[in-house]
Amino acid sequence: MIHLSQSLAQWPGDIFKVTLKKELEALPSGSLPLHLGTQRGGQADDQSISVLVNTVKEQDDTIDIHIGVFFYEIMGGCSCGDEPPSENTYCEMLLSIDKRTAEASFNVLVT
Repeated sequence: MIHLSQSLAQWPGDIFKVTLKKELEALPSGSLPLHLGTQRGGQADDQSISVLVNTVKEQDDTIDIHIGVFFYEIMGGCSCGDEPPSENTYCEMLLSIDKRTAEASFNVLVT
């Protein structure tokens, strides 16, 4: 379970988006469901991600954020050298933050 307490503490405010971006990019590997956003059937490499905060909408109980995530997708099945090839990949997600608990839920959007 992911809690985005730092971001929630900045809501509403001018630095909410900046705080959210930093907090998401600092999550431990495997926290985001990037495997659902791969485009060529490879594995998501989330060691170095970049997050875009696209839109933010406040609901009664949640803050709903449309985010974009840039990451690398490692392509398996290629025996051309020591390292498998990787390529830049982008996926979009709907992130909901519970305004009472800071618990975050993610839904990968089909692109």
